[in-house]
Amino acid sequence: MPDKNEIERRKQIKRELREKARLEFEQSLPISRVDFQNLFDFLDEKLSNQECDDYLTFTYEFLEKNEFKNIEEIENWLKNNGGYCDCEVLYNVEEMFDQDSIL
Repeated sequence: MPDKNEIERRKQIKRELREKARLEFEQSLPISRVDFQNLFDFLDEKLSNQECDDYLTFTYEFLEKNEFKNIEEIENWLKNNGGYCDCEVLYNVEEMFDQDSIL
């Protein structure tokens, strides 16, 4: 059984790894967290009235309406993180923004 110092060292390593993962996640974002939250809210509202068409239809609508210049970068980021259509952006990508998921 590890002694107190070893247990504390392991805890510190875990904290450092979680912080590194959080920073890497933040740096990978093509738009701000606030913009992502606004996108999630927009998609939630749209998809409560209409079914997902298996495309990023409403995502594109949001990005164009808000005049994002890096739409292709955002699309690639979403797809690389499980968001191939509007409902997947909500179910897969939004979940990543839960602190427990990235830490």
